[in-house]
Amino acid sequence: MSTVVIHDPTTLPSDDNVNPYTFCVELKGSQWFLQKGKMIAYYGRIDFNGIGHGRLDRLVRSSFHSPLHASDWVVAEGSGKMLLADRAFDVNSFDLENGNLTVRSGNLLAYEPSLALKQSIVPGFLTLIGTGKFVAASNGPVVFMEPPIRVDPQALVGWADCPSPCHHYDHAYMTGVMGGLRAMSGLGGSSGEEHQFEFVGAGTVLLQSSEALMAETARGVVPNEPGVPGGGGGQPAGQPGGVPRMPGQLGDLQRRFGL
Repeated sequence: MSTVVIHDPTTLPSDDNVNPYTFCVELKGSQWFLQKGKMIAYYGRIDFNGIGHGRLDRLVRSSFHSPLHASDWVVAEGSGKMLLADRAFDVNSFDLENGNLTVRSGNLLAYEPSLALKQSIVPGFLTLIGTGKFVAASNGPVVFMEPPIRVDPQALVGWADCPSPCHHYDHAYMTGVMGGLRAMSGLGGSSGEEHQFEFVGAGTVLLQSSEALMAETARGVVPNEPGVPGGGGGQPAGQPGGVPRMPGQLGDLQRRFGL
């Protein structure tokens, strides 16, 4: 029979994993940005203030540059140890050193204010720039890949130090029977075999060991713009998504190919 470990403030690790699903952040009169709902317990004296709190205005100006996501984040400050988790998904910390990393917004749990958070040009993703530590969750262990590579959008966690991806659609699918039926009926979805994100150039691509997205509420996405295919728009995990509708000729192409 396995031994049960009972923790207290002295036995919890400092800025490290308690187990594969829980991470412990130690605050020493310091601050961290934290996505709402990801703190499960804490020891000590820690306060949580919303983004836009007047006293934190200078910190927010230097470290938080995503107004569409402001309502989803708080600043944790004080002294103590704070436990982070996300629905029993794998949780890990990563260190950036003068880096540039873009991560799916629902996967990012927390980050140090030495990093600056910006809104990615790719809907549903956020970009961290600078030097510091951040904590992220994934549906299964993270796999690190080198471009050039094409990946299933539902398996994508993020990418570091490489250009944003472009969409790649399988030509045989778009011009074949299934693509025609989808274009006429508007029914059906795309899988990783039909649609991928294509990465080129130097850098690192982060994949989760699952094609099912972590269920999340759409954050900073307008109703008519679901975001990345396979996610966003408040759709359940694993359900097909869509791409924003474009006007004119681009919209005609989307309708032709059933996008």
